[in-house]
Amino acid sequence: MKALGSVFKYGDNVDTDVIIPARYLNSFDAKELASHAMVDIDPTFATKVQVGDLIVANKNFGCGSSREHAPLCLKAAGVSCVIAETFARIFYRNAINIGLPIIECKEAARGIEKGDKVEVDFDSGTIYNHTKGTTFTGQPFPPFMQKIIAAEGLVNYINQNKR
Repeated sequence: MKALGSVFKYGDNVDTDVIIPARYLNSFDAKELASHAMVDIDPTFATKVQVGDLIVANKNFGCGSSREHAPLCLKAAGVSCVIAETFARIFYRNAINIGLPIIECKEAARGIEKGDKVEVDFDSGTIYNHTKGTTFTGQPFPPFMQKIIAAEGLVNYINQNKR
């Protein structure tokens, strides 16, 4: 599996209240949530993000509350992958559970800039910045996580593998 898109770049401690502010959590519709993604940190994000685009951030992406809405709204907005130096553990697990690929890679988080065209190979963990011609090696997903992401989330994976 691969992702290829343009980068939206953010700093440290992007919390779930910034990813999807609580005032918009009165909807269960993923597309409605996506229309408000990142609004408090990047008011134009929801109108500019294209299917396949990536988010690159520094330390502790997804900190704060444990709401599954945060990775869900990013995925529904079209984000194909989030690369960060580190993720909050609950966000990491929620992202995998809903099928949003995320990769920790300190060097990529520091070496990729807003607007760069980036490709990620989830099988190897290779991150290639087409804009700068640089390559980084992130943590590849274990095979069981690759299966969950390929199934578009844990519930789908379980349903596909019922006997």
